[in-house]
Amino acid sequence: MSFFKGISALSKLRSRADLRSELQELIPEQQERLKKLKKEHGSVQLGKINVDMVLGGMRGMTGLLWETSLLDPDEGIRFRGLSIPECQKVLPAAKPGGEPLPEGLLWLLLTGKVPSKEQVDALSVDLRSRASIPDHVYKTIDALPVTAHPMTQFATGVMALQVESEFQKAYEKGIHKSKFWEPTYEDCLSLIAKLPVVAAYIYRRIYKNGQTIPLDDSLDYGANFARMLGFDSPQMLELMRLYITIHTDHEGGNVSAHTGHLVGSALSDPYLSFAAALNGLAGPLHGLANQEVLLWIKSVVQDCGENVTTEQLKDYVWKTLNSGKVVPGFGHGVLRKTDPRYTCQREFALKHLPDDPLFQLVSKLYEVVPPVLTELGKVKNPWPNVDAHSGVLLNHYGLTEARYYTVLFGVSRSIGICSQLIWDRALGLPLERPKSVTMEWLEKHCCSLHPSSYPPVSPSPSRQLKPHP
Repeated sequence: MSFFKGISALSKLRSRADLRSELQELIPEQQERLKKLKKEHGSVQLGKINVDMVLGGMRGMTGLLWETSLLDPDEGIRFRGLSIPECQKVLPAAKPGGEPLPEGLLWLLLTGKVPSKEQVDALSVDLRSRASIPDHVYKTIDALPVTAHPMTQFATGVMALQVESEFQKAYEKGIHKSKFWEPTYEDCLSLIAKLPVVAAYIYRRIYKNGQTIPLDDSLDYGANFARMLGFDSPQMLELMRLYITIHTDHEGGNVSAHTGHLVGSALSDPYLSFAAALNGLAGPLHGLANQEVLLWIKSVVQDCGENVTTEQLKDYVWKTLNSGKVVPGFGHGVLRKTDPRYTCQREFALKHLPDDPLFQLVSKLYEVVPPVLTELGKVKNPWPNVDAHSGVLLNHYGLTEARYYTVLFGVSRSIGICSQLIWDRALGLPLERPKSVTMEWLEKHCCSLHPSSYPPVSPSPSRQLKPHP
């Protein structure tokens, strides 16, 4: 890896140019790399597609280019090749031995290089300079009922920001496609910068009678977000830095990342693309799960008490499963072992809040739930994921409003989605357009391959309908 040797006080105020110049050096090399890969290996097969994959949410298919991170089923996520423990060791922190600064991970995702502390500090200055919010955004959010879900208000706020899109303005003026990445970069950095301010406004609007807290020019990205929400504890600031860092990216196949990439492939600007991603993140099977976990854990305490025994907990887990529900926070579409994002949060809890009753309950769940899910026999991964732990940490430091948790996830995920959007435009990736088929097509195809194994295929109901007289 190559590193900048340092930056002067003047260049600290110009981190926008520094990061852009870094990308400008990298982009031609990566463009040639992509051309060579396509020319020399374009016909190489990456695997077989079966009917189960088509009917099962495309799980197991390799079908996306996503440069910023890669998810291994056994070892978990790697950000530009670095595991979470490695990122905690090498990325700059606010204090010695502290959690990584999210700005450092943003730099890493964009460039593939570990930044210096000076570069990260300069990027913090740049992001703060972009964080002002037009009045119409607040007015748009205020037009919604205060009871609207925080994610509804958040996505609405992002859509209201879209009128400032540099990409849209440049496209309407006729920018050459080789330059698409430049206004995309500007939009993405500005969007990342503005999101904590919008998110904090929504939190204070819903839960704190609209009494907002301004941005602090002396604080980094994660600490500023926590401060604008209303939290000053040094440990809470550290938790927010960790939370944002580990939630930034999880390769490209998850709903929010894929949605952002898909919408962006139509040359929709980053604001439109990310608003779409947020709507995917709001689903109970994706980002809303971290809300569901804390609510479920609190239901355990309500029904069984804080000093729940292992047997009581096992019975409650079976009660949940037998009622047709899932145990939130366990299982993952790709991972087949404990999520490293869960592990690093557990280590944070062991260091800072080992006696917290809900943390102790989470620890018991780690012992109880996987064997139950294994016994159930329907779950490929019985181990806890990132959502199993995050709510308990936030709750400990006073952020108790579980309904808001997915907004935190959304702020974090912007860093990964926007980083990849910049590279999508730099590499000239095409419009995404996979082929879809009907059940009748699948039946006929399978029958043609194995005619003796399948009965004759009946026409679909739609084809049996007679024309209306």
